[in-house]
Amino acid sequence: MSQHPEAAANPYAAELAAAKKAVALASRLCRRVQQGILQSDIQSKADRTPVTVADYGSQVLVSLVLKKELPSHSFSMVAEEDSEDLRKDDAQEILEHITSLVNETIANDDSYNMSLSKEDVLAALDGGKSEGGPSGRHWILDPIDGTKGFIRGDQYAVALGLLDEGKVVLGVLGCPNLPLKSTNKHNGSSSGDQVGSLFFATIGCGAEVEALEGSEPQKITICSISNPVDASFFESLEHSKRDLTSTIAEKLGVQAPPVRMDSQAKYGALAQGDGAIYLRFSQKGYIETVWDHAAGSIIVTEAGGMVKDASGNDLDFSKGRYLDRDRGIIATNRYLMPMVLKAVQEAIKEEQ
Repeated sequence: MSQHPEAAANPYAAELAAAKKAVALASRLCRRVQQGILQSDIQSKADRTPVTVADYGSQVLVSLVLKKELPSHSFSMVAEEDSEDLRKDDAQEILEHITSLVNETIANDDSYNMSLSKEDVLAALDGGKSEGGPSGRHWILDPIDGTKGFIRGDQYAVALGLLDEGKVVLGVLGCPNLPLKSTNKHNGSSSGDQVGSLFFATIGCGAEVEALEGSEPQKITICSISNPVDASFFESLEHSKRDLTSTIAEKLGVQAPPVRMDSQAKYGALAQGDGAIYLRFSQKGYIETVWDHAAGSIIVTEAGGMVKDASGNDLDFSKGRYLDRDRGIIATNRYLMPMVLKAVQEAIKEEQ
């Protein structure tokens, strides 16, 4: 125990270990499917099958690992997928494909000696039907966050959070295509060629990153830039009102062009200081879900950052499957937050 005194102090140590294992295994399955998509040139079609297979497979593995690793806990998960479509007659081929993918991923890992039937797969998927809410413990999962990035071969994330009495207390982000930054620069070693990052944070214990395949965890902290002129900002490739975000950037005097990236990988990149601000302003009618932000937001706040809505309120994950929030989500450090909020509110007023 002497190496990791913080492990003793972490009240969610068992949950964190299980969540990291679940996300790493799910990320392996997703990575395999993504490599297959790129090889078979399927991304040019409007066919979502490969994504569906990876989405379902990822959720099955996360559900399975959490139950295996934490057998004494009552299990509740709020997740994006369920088994309804897979129970239809025309889905048998996909279901078989998912089942064999899940079984191959488990077999390649050596942790568990088991094989799932199609019925097991359907049951594991339906572990994600919880509504969440303000009481009890609920896992929150986005099995593949950043579907379009996944199809293009770009960024995506497996995002898992734990809600305890309405508050996110733990988050793990598997980002299979995000390069692992070497933080031990002084010894000249570089992990520049290593791709695949696993970010994780527990409330009160800080945020860390390690290689998806496993490595010594490194503490991460958000950048300390206090002048917006020196800042760069992240935004979504898909869900972004670019006219609004460019107005905000202009008001702040931000010089750098925006970094556009799919998925909650942005939260991980922000938490380790790769940029200073993340702005999320979705098109009208888009409703944010809890699984879009739970894991990412705690990783940023535990890295010393702040995550607020456009009115400056904290995000509320206790309302069920959807985030009841004032339009827009902002993540940055504590120095920039007041300025960013002011610029956001002015830009929104002008827009209206």
